[in-house]
Amino acid sequence: MPDPNGFLRYGRRLPARRPVPVRISDWREVYPPAGAELVREQATRCMDCGIPFCHDGCPLGNRIPDWNDLVRTGNWAAAIDSLHATNNFPEFTGRLCPAPCEAACVLGIAGGEPVTIKQVEVEIIDAAFDRGLVTPQPVPAPSGRRVAVVGSGPAGLAAAQQLARAGHAVTVYERDDEIGGLLRYGIPDFKLEKSHIDRRLAQLAAEGVQFRTGVNVGVDVTAEQLRAGYDAVLLACGALAGRDTPETPGRQLRGIHQAMPHLVGANRVVNGRAEHAPIDAAGKHVVIIGGGDTGADCLGVAHRQGAAGVHQLDLYPEPPRARDEARDPWPTWPWILRSYPAHEEGGERVFAVAVQEFVDDGTGAVRAVRVAEVTVTKRDGRRILTVLPGSERELPADLVLLAIGFEGTEEQPLLTQFGVTRNARGAVDAGPDWQTGVPGVFVAGDMHRGASLIVWAIAEGRSAAAAIHAHLGGAGALPAPVSSSAQPLAAR
Repeated sequence: MPDPNGFLRYGRRLPARRPVPVRISDWREVYPPAGAELVREQATRCMDCGIPFCHDGCPLGNRIPDWNDLVRTGNWAAAIDSLHATNNFPEFTGRLCPAPCEAACVLGIAGGEPVTIKQVEVEIIDAAFDRGLVTPQPVPAPSGRRVAVVGSGPAGLAAAQQLARAGHAVTVYERDDEIGGLLRYGIPDFKLEKSHIDRRLAQLAAEGVQFRTGVNVGVDVTAEQLRAGYDAVLLACGALAGRDTPETPGRQLRGIHQAMPHLVGANRVVNGRAEHAPIDAAGKHVVIIGGGDTGADCLGVAHRQGAAGVHQLDLYPEPPRARDEARDPWPTWPWILRSYPAHEEGGERVFAVAVQEFVDDGTGAVRAVRVAEVTVTKRDGRRILTVLPGSERELPADLVLLAIGFEGTEEQPLLTQFGVTRNARGAVDAGPDWQTGVPGVFVAGDMHRGASLIVWAIAEGRSAAAAIHAHLGGAGALPAPVSSSAQPLAAR
């Protein structure tokens, strides 16, 4: 049984981040490995609640109390088995997921400090790789059925691994030059070094998954060819259509870019795929519009590229630092101020402002952003902005990055060729069996859900794999942690 006094004896602690002056001079991960004693101590804080609400916070249904207690007692081999039972890629979620499981931890009630679930998770998988505990799983006799997975992000890779382990022949198609989707080129190395992707891909390859890079489905190979050559197709192409502000005066000026090309270009340089970043913040005054994860990633990249200064703008007021129980009762995901390591590296966060105009330097390039303080209200589902009179001011800007979210899946030839359409959210609908409405064509991940968390992508990939396995007449049933209509734990 767990230590009933662990949470009383130990407070919440995380390993110290690498010093700012050191880490902004390279692209290595911000967090060093935690010591074994710290991990054991933090795992000991888990109470193994009678009703573990962390399970509900996590769409994968991770067996969090189980592997916490296995870490506490030093049984690392059993801990990784328990973790892998529900999560194909804990090295990704342990680094990138914002941890809704921690928001649902019982220790977080009434402003308490939840268990460091995410940190324990990443230490389990890192220790497992170090100890040689992550090996290819034996694949059963081939089923004789073939599945094409279009897109190699976390949803596509999770589905591919599940289906390959069920004996199906799986081929993953990726239009980029390397496998990984946003994990590869959308996430900076200071959050996820790409060696973590490579060693997991080696396991998938050993389990029989085939990878084809540089293949743009709908252009280089047609939907008709895929449907003729495979018994089922899974579309997991993500939601990469970035939101824009075409109505803002001056939007056409040079120096204003979507966030993703900035991140992708920097990642390609770091990973030796390009010599120069096409969008470089070096020596520039940078304005990042958007206060979320993508904006924080741009902030960290701008620091490492040598920006002269950075402002990160958020339309909404500064959130509270603790959960408002009236607004977001435990165990739902709370609206609180979320600070990322990039925020302690420099730059200024500006809340409750909206861009009024991008200011021309006289040559067709941006030189400043004119902003005004605003209040935001909602009426009939629409957002209403009210500008505070006399609050307008200019922020210097040689480079503006738009990190204001995503509109869904990009319009692309494969949609028309497969006969699927995007809904009002820019996503592709799926029935209860994860099929698009076109027999044998399935969808999962951000392409189905819209831009979301990595843990949801993996959960959807696993669930779509289970539906495909059943569609192909496979023996038994694969795990399906979520339904196609599932939503995050939230206040109603």
